[in-house]
Amino acid sequence: MTQVRRFTINTAGRDFAVGDIHGHFTRLQAALDAVGFNPATDRLFSVGDMVDRGPESTDVDVWLAKPWFFAVQGNHEQMAVDAHRLSHNGRAIYIHMINGGAWLYGLSSAEQAFYVDLLTELPIAIEVMTPIGPVGIVHADCPFDDWAQMLGALEREQGAMQRSIQTICQWSRSRITSENATGVSGIRAVIVGHTVVLQPAVLGNVYHIDTGGWMGGHFTLIDLATLECMPTVNPEMRGR
Repeated sequence: MTQVRRFTINTAGRDFAVGDIHGHFTRLQAALDAVGFNPATDRLFSVGDMVDRGPESTDVDVWLAKPWFFAVQGNHEQMAVDAHRLSHNGRAIYIHMINGGAWLYGLSSAEQAFYVDLLTELPIAIEVMTPIGPVGIVHADCPFDDWAQMLGALEREQGAMQRSIQTICQWSRSRITSENATGVSGIRAVIVGHTVVLQPAVLGNVYHIDTGGWMGGHFTLIDLATLECMPTVNPEMRGR
């Protein structure tokens, strides 16, 4: 597993990040259509939690195969990996299932292994260069006040220490619950999901963009060059 993945500047088109998808790829496509996403030139970065809860979790392999779509590993991807690795542990599977993971256990053992291998390979952090400087992406939070320090720890540490850092990246809500606006130095912005907000919330330079597109809200796409948030209407809610 590569802990960190870095991307050079996109000189041909735009780069967007999107909040948690949770098995609603049809809604995601509608959001992309709404902003005129061009798959020939644009790129889309996911903050993770692409699977569980929604009806299209099995489409994650199709999306990860797209040459313009990239993602970090969220806590739901990690739950799937852990449950599969601890298949002898009924509690691990139960926890995943009650959190929307039942889709995985209706598949054959070979199909389960295929999806788990795919999710295992996702990085914990992504860094994307933009014309105005780099933007970082993790699922939930940055465990350090300095971006380079976090990347160094992810790439250097092993075993329990590395897993502890990963856990904060994937699970922590401490920054948003405490309304910590200190921000993260050494990076232009950090984009996260994990915690549902009615509208994008910015604390320092940390942008929380999970606006519940998977649960009846709307997907927020953020342009990584301008840091402009572009809310899109959930087509299933239009007219209500």
